[in-house]
This record gives sequence, C-alpha cells and structure tokens, in this order.
Amino acid sequence: MALIEMVMPKMGESIIEGTVLHWLKKVGDPIEQDESVLEVATDKVDTEVPSTHAGVLKEILAKEGQVVPVGQPIAIISTGEEATQPPSASAQPAVQPEETGAQVIEAQIQAFSDHKQNVSAASGRFYSPLVLNIAKEEHIPMQELETIPGTGAENRVTKKDILNYVATRKKAPAPLTPSQPEVRQEAKTEATPQTFSSPAVTEPVAKPAASVNGRSEIIEMDRMRKMIAQRMIDSKRISPHVTSFVEVDVTNIVFWRNRVKQDFKRIEGDSITFTPIFIEALVKAIKDYPLINVSVDGDKIIVKKDINIGLAVALPTGNLIVPVIKNADQYNLIGLTKKVNDLAKRARNNKLVPDDLTEGTYTMSNVGSFGSVMGTPIIVQPQVAIMAFGAVQKKPAVIETPFGDSIGIRHLMFLSHSYDHRVVDGALGGMFVRRVADYLEGFDVNLKLF
Repeated sequence: MALIEMVMPKMGESIIEGTVLHWLKKVGDPIEQDESVLEVATDKVDTEVPSTHAGVLKEILAKEGQVVPVGQPIAIISTGEEATQPPSASAQPAVQPEETGAQVIEAQIQAFSDHKQNVSAASGRFYSPLVLNIAKEEHIPMQELETIPGTGAENRVTKKDILNYVATRKKAPAPLTPSQPEVRQEAKTEATPQTFSSPAVTEPVAKPAASVNGRSEIIEMDRMRKMIAQRMIDSKRISPHVTSFVEVDVTNIVFWRNRVKQDFKRIEGDSITFTPIFIEALVKAIKDYPLINVSVDGDKIIVKKDINIGLAVALPTGNLIVPVIKNADQYNLIGLTKKVNDLAKRARNNKLVPDDLTEGTYTMSNVGSFGSVMGTPIIVQPQVAIMAFGAVQKKPAVIETPFGDSIGIRHLMFLSHSYDHRVVDGALGGMFVRRVADYLEGFDVNLKLF
C-alpha cells in the first residue's frame, strides 16, 4: 500500500487558502479517482474538491472550519499502487491550535517554503502567506499586524519581524483599563481577540440577546452574506461613487426578441433574453471608451486590454454572486446568450468554480428583472464602474420623423451608471452611458441570427 497526500488545490489565480466546510467522506471510506471528498469555501465561491487518486481515506488532516493554505496536505489516501515518492514530512497531521513555538513555525515554513505569492491588506501593504499564517496562529488581528514595523523590501514584514514581535508581545502584560472590567477579565488568560478563522477562545463569548417580546427575530448572517456586506462597505469606502442616468428607447430590441425567441429556442435549445444584447452594447461602448475598463493601483491607472464582463446573479438564498464572461468581445450574440445562460444556471445550482468569478473588468446588473425601474449599483472592486439596466416599460413618447413629430407608445428603460470619481469624471461617465444607449437604440430590427 502507498500513502498519497491530498493537498488543498489551487482554485483560482488569486486564491491562496480555503476553508474546509464539510467532509463528504469518513476515515476508512473507499474513494474513486475524481470523486468529491470534501467541500471547500474560498473568498469567492464554495466548491467540492475531488480526489486525485483512488483508494481508501486513511487520515483527515484538516478539520471542518479550518483554514488551509493552498498546497498544504488535508488528507492521506491509501492506494494499492506503488507510490512514486514516499510521503513527505508534511504528510504528518496538521499542527493543532494548541501547539505553539518551534513546532508551529517549522510546520509553517515547510508549508510555504516554495510559495512566493504575496497578498495585500486593505491599506495596500503586502504580507506573505507565511506571515499571515503565523499571525493567525498567534491570534494577531489584521489591525495589529498593520502596526508591526517591517525590515523587508518596501517595509514589508518578514518572518523575523513577526517572530520578534510575537516574542515581545507574549512578555508584555495585558493592559488593565479600569473603565472596562470585561477587558480585565480577559487579561487573566492568554486568550486574545478572534482573528482570521481562529479556533474557539478559552472563555464563553456573549451571544446576541434573543427577542423577549416576540415581535422581532434575530437571524445570523451566513458566510456569503457576511462577505457581501464587507465588500459593499469596502467599495463605498474605497471609491467615491457617482451615478449618471439615461433613458433609452429599446422598442426595436423588444420587437426583434419577440420575433426570434421561439426559433432560437427550437434551434439552439436555449432562451434568449435581453441580457446578452445589453452586454453586447456594453462591449462596443468599452471599445469606444477604454478608460472605463480600468482599475486603480495607488496613484496608477491600470488599463485592461481584456473585456471581461461581470454578471450580477441573484441566488435562491437571496444572496448575490458575480460570475464573469471573459473576453466578452470575442463572442457573437448567440455565444453571449449561451454563456449568460450557462453562468446563471450554474450560479443558481452552486456549480460555479472560483475561476468563474475572477478577472472581471466591468460589471452589469439587470435590476429590471425584479421590476426595479432604476438603481444606484455599488462598484465591484477593483473595477471602477458598473451599470444597472432597469425594467422595460411602455410609455408615451415623442417620435421624431422627417414629416414631423408625433406621440406614440414606446418601450423605454433607464440605465444607471455608477463610477469611481477618483478616475472617472462626469464627462466620461456620462458619455459612456449615453454611448451604450445609442447602441441599444440603434439595434438592427432586421438582424438575422441563423
């Protein structure tokens, strides 16, 4: 029998760790190759992780709720095949929270010795995964980590810096504040604030008071809702939002779709909605105004050559997720329709993978599908703009003709364009949304798909 390490896989370009949500197999269970073994949550999506080998699950190294860096072993699989290599030292059971000192540091160095990727705090300061993992094990919150002086390049915190800080921190007595008796109580132990995804503290944590009058209900946010809340706060803090509005006549689009939707369903086996038409107009406008397809890095503007359109999708749980159509400018209308339908379906069935949610450069939200006339959408960081498409409504409107003006019934819709006023001024933001409207109003009612 050979023992094979199963490691936390890399599930996206910017993913450096995952949280073990639930083991689908128990120790001793047989496993087929590519059979799902556990569910893992990243900061982008929840997904199932398949086994890399067939065999028997011999040992589980990562507990449910544990945050595991990419590349670190999470299980041992016993196979009947000859192993190409004997199990490495990292195949030992994962270091438990109660183990400290040299054992913790040795395990962290082993796990990250070949991992060169850095991560950034909200302030823009970079931290290596090794430094972050030491901070997690020592219960150092990000706010405290930001205060540690760094001796590395560009004042980055090195392993030596954080270990010296930990040694000094442990020797220093916990401060007592007379006006805060609860802090004095915590100072009796070495338990410190909850950080990252740390295990339980040594003393009971006060729970929110339950409703005593029966007129209100307390609901705990699920993990995704907490992430959405934090990202919305971060976006409003980072980007000064401005929103411009334009009303657009989409009568030609409505008539054209009504005419082709049955044939499209029969030939392609898919439904055609307004969304791919909106995305096509966005792509054309981005090509006209490439400075809307950017991100901000300090005092630098990064202009993206790829046009990757994020699509806000409402989930059955009430949460929101934004899968991305990468290289949207490379698809025709049929291709966009199939891509939109595929991403929306997989999003609602929790079948997205982390790469489906990365590298977006501009986002659209179809708030009209819920009956909203318009909205003021919040930018998806690090993008600098987002557009909401409102409900299509029949309204009386002035129709201009070479023979004079008249009043007629038209299908009208509001476009709401929110943009980051650090880099997108009112002129660019307004011209862009107007150009999208022009493309929609100029839609060819005689367009043939087949």
